[in-house]
Amino acid sequence: MKMTKPRTVDAEQDLALLMDRLRATYASGRTRGAAWRAAQLEGLIRFLEECEADIAEALASDLGRNDFESWFGDVAPPKGDAELALKNLRRWMRPRRRRVPLTQLPASAHIQYEPLGVVLVIGPWNYPVNLSLGPMVAALAAGNCVVLKPSEVAPATSRLMAEKLPEYLDSDAVVVVEGDGVVTQALLALGFDHAFFTGGTEIGRKIMAGAANTLTPVILELGGKSPAIVTADCDLDVVARRIAWVKLMNSGQTCIAPDYVLVDESVKEALVDKLRATFRQFTAEEPRGKRIVNQRQFDRLRSYLEQTKGVAVEGGGFDESGLMIDPTILVDPDPSEPSMTEEIFGPILPVVGYRTLDEVIRFVNSRPKPLGLYVFARDRRVSTRLVDQIPAGGAVVNHCAIHYLIPSLPFGGVGASGMGAYHGEWGFQALSHRKSVAVKGFRPDLAITYPPYGDRAKALMRKLF
Repeated sequence: MKMTKPRTVDAEQDLALLMDRLRATYASGRTRGAAWRAAQLEGLIRFLEECEADIAEALASDLGRNDFESWFGDVAPPKGDAELALKNLRRWMRPRRRRVPLTQLPASAHIQYEPLGVVLVIGPWNYPVNLSLGPMVAALAAGNCVVLKPSEVAPATSRLMAEKLPEYLDSDAVVVVEGDGVVTQALLALGFDHAFFTGGTEIGRKIMAGAANTLTPVILELGGKSPAIVTADCDLDVVARRIAWVKLMNSGQTCIAPDYVLVDESVKEALVDKLRATFRQFTAEEPRGKRIVNQRQFDRLRSYLEQTKGVAVEGGGFDESGLMIDPTILVDPDPSEPSMTEEIFGPILPVVGYRTLDEVIRFVNSRPKPLGLYVFARDRRVSTRLVDQIPAGGAVVNHCAIHYLIPSLPFGGVGASGMGAYHGEWGFQALSHRKSVAVKGFRPDLAITYPPYGDRAKALMRKLF
């Protein structure tokens, strides 16, 4: 399929005209067919393959990542999403037949999936390619036009997507708009058919409020304090590696990173020792600490270190000149201090002991519902109890965050950690309208079903309906 001439839109241009153009494209019907959708998914795959070096360079500038981390965190996931959607697209689009009750026979019924129209994707800064293009995969697979508003906090990556994506996609249907929160609110005021936001809970509230004025439905992928619960019967070496790996990834700036550890008091000291050793092993080539995205986030994390009543048994230092925070383990911080009440989103890991599972359940459930719940336990009865009794967006037993990497599972939050879910077919369905269709013939057409109703007709209809 031939792509139209590349086109981007700056925040200063008339966004209303942009919306008119996208709605005209959608109204033409060209985004509805499987061929158009497949061409967009193939374009995203080619962008990720051909521009991988450019993406890595932009992420190094914005976040201090190395090439492998850029591929693992921002290139591989959306590429896999697009390949999966491409492989299953026609099956997902196929109408689904449904049973018809006896009282409605003869008839048939089915659900057909229709595009919503024009979808707004508001990307975050921590995985600015992955968490922008992943929702775009769902929107394009569903046959929608898309406006992508990347995060201004990752300016090099935002500019790269604005310049390069139109070369790979139908730019009359997919447009990148750069800008800050003012631009985001101006876009929301236009009235989209759906808005998809990934970011923090406080900004999520503003997105939802802005979308409410035009009754725009939203998917909010937020965050929260995801606990890792460690019981006494675990393989602590494995536990330490798995917690440290996900916690230190992207300098801890990952929404599904374990935010704090609750560990059985009988093995707390042993786990802390293993976490310390693992932190040192995993960061041996990073002597200056972990790079934080900007001064504002650095100052916030530094304040956690300065205010803590816990003991920094590992790390605790920082370098303002390079916006670096040492990977830090805080033992027994006060439950009411910021490191235990606010999402950390950095390389700081509080560790708190517990004595009973009832205590753990009460503690976690007394706080906003987390995006992830990570339970480490050999006893399946224990892990099942914790998963069943602690509400969370998703749960993993004996690892952290890997539910995000399983496309057959819906990924999303609950309560303060978000609403709505996507990935794989779940994303296709979330950004499609499930239209119910019932079909009947003209015969038979029983007179008894129409008024006026006699006593016999009323009695019969009461039995039937």
